[in-house]
Amino acid sequence: MVEQRLLHIDGQDVAASDGATFLVRNPATGEALYEVAHGTAEDVDRAVAAARAAFDDGRWRHIAPRERARTLNRAAALLAERIEEFARMETLQIGRPLREMRAQLKRLPEWLEYFGAVAQTTEGSSPDFGAGHLNVVRRVPLGVAGLITPWNHPLLITMKKLSVAVAAGNSVVIKPSELGPIVPMELVLLLEEAGLPAGVVNIVPGLGRTTGKALSEHPGLAKLDITGGTETGKVIAANAGRSLIPVTAELGGKAPVLIFDDADTDQAVAGALFAAFVATGQTCVQGARILVQRDSYERVVTALVERTRQLKLGDPLDSQTQVGPLVSEAQRDKAADAVERARKQGATVLTGGAVPTGAGLSQGWFYEPTVVAGVTPEMDLWYEEVFGPVIVVAPFDDEADAVAQANDSPFGLAASIWTQNVGRAVRVSRGLDIGIVWVNDHHRIDPSSPWGGFKESGIGSENGLDAFHAYTRPQSLIINSSDAEFDWFATVEDLRYS
Repeated sequence: MVEQRLLHIDGQDVAASDGATFLVRNPATGEALYEVAHGTAEDVDRAVAAARAAFDDGRWRHIAPRERARTLNRAAALLAERIEEFARMETLQIGRPLREMRAQLKRLPEWLEYFGAVAQTTEGSSPDFGAGHLNVVRRVPLGVAGLITPWNHPLLITMKKLSVAVAAGNSVVIKPSELGPIVPMELVLLLEEAGLPAGVVNIVPGLGRTTGKALSEHPGLAKLDITGGTETGKVIAANAGRSLIPVTAELGGKAPVLIFDDADTDQAVAGALFAAFVATGQTCVQGARILVQRDSYERVVTALVERTRQLKLGDPLDSQTQVGPLVSEAQRDKAADAVERARKQGATVLTGGAVPTGAGLSQGWFYEPTVVAGVTPEMDLWYEEVFGPVIVVAPFDDEADAVAQANDSPFGLAASIWTQNVGRAVRVSRGLDIGIVWVNDHHRIDPSSPWGGFKESGIGSENGLDAFHAYTRPQSLIINSSDAEFDWFATVEDLRYS
């Protein structure tokens, strides 16, 4: 029997106002897993009102930061105990191999611990206001934040946003992806179990075109934080802009992986393989363009193609599986269509490029890990974010050519550089119009390290002190400490306005 899940508003599980629901399916088999309440605009109103009431009465924001941190640390400990359970639930919903989900989720308690520490150690300032006055500046929470989170890393990306929002003292309404809402819903319950007051965090699942639209347009928000595709991000930012609501947006990418002649070939190929096919290529920092210096191009690409052919597709719950299904039939078809267009435009598929037909694969939304050569800037695949196990390989001549090709994209989220030359790594990184650059690594993250892109890859950043500041605003208290008499209208001499 399919399990039922409800909205969670003001500490209570409630049905959608119109009783509507949607199904969450297992992408490896197509079977229905959950029937989830579909939030309406009225439900979003209820959630924002509950969050606003929690903010206004101070049940969370007026608690001392040290006490807030203790609650978050308790939640971190509870989460650490439930990693195996949550990892399995994530795998069933989105199809990412269980071995990957375990590794990812083990890190997540760190976000609660880190931002709890930031909250209790953040200090204000006292600018020099001049004689006779004392100026004290402190950072205060914004109010109600709306979080719109994606399906590819349901718990990780929810955690990146939620941990900092509540650590700073805000209240929150979450709209998780309809493809993977269950574990973010479990996280809200876990936080309340740890001591977070009811109403501080509310979650309203539903479709983007209805529930997401209602949240993005809601005038009761003080901030909107989204991870998603660039076109969706533009629409949501425009919606928020009509109410002058500030937006943080982590959007699309087409990350280049730059492999120089002096790189260790085995390590560079292993790194490129990881960058390309972890999470079945469904990450915003996927190494989608593997750019290799010309003298080593044939050697590197041959090795990369061979390693790609060896990847094991299959049941994501099997510990031997290395690549799982795509999250939906639509996503699988998008990847297949992108490869077919590239073929018709003259590109060459070196491996993959088909829907597999082997045992255990026909019922799910699988697609072969695919390497495509001969893609030029005139072709869609050079620029298009596929969000699947499809990558482009291309040669470059020197550092300048590598930088030019890497920057030839509307996106600027992430890149990696593979070289043994430290000076080259620094020079090339300085030339990249890209927000996150790894050297001899890829897709590494930490709660203390800013995560955000340039160009059409987004606005602002997650993680680190920048994110905490973005969930607070400065309040300036100016105290007249002088005992001198002051009467502006009693004299026309020696006036001081500022």
